[in-house]
Amino acid sequence: MEARLTDAASLFAALGDPTRLQVVARLCADGPLSITRLSEGAEVTRQAISKHLHALSDAGLVRDTRRGRERIWALEPARLETAHRCLDQISEQWDAAIGRLKALTEPWWNPLDRPPHA
Repeated sequence: MEARLTDAASLFAALGDPTRLQVVARLCADGPLSITRLSEGAEVTRQAISKHLHALSDAGLVRDTRRGRERIWALEPARLETAHRCLDQISEQWDAAIGRLKALTEPWWNPLDRPPHA
């Protein structure tokens, strides 16, 4: 489990940047796109989009292919599934911890002992 979380750290670090997260969202919505298309309507330059794509690529979230003179960028669904599994695992751990806390506190909690609301 530790190795899987360590592996996911770079993935979540890459998604932690708002611009990169927008790029991923755009690729999710529109499918594979060129840097030119990804730059349309963006608040950053084409060069900035390119740098963000390379950071996402280093994290394994996107890949590029050449189509003529353009590079077309697409998501790597397997990597997004890794993030999903990791978040599911963390959610299950939190649910279990809350369940343990509830089991510890409920025997001592009596709703009739609560002070009246002012």
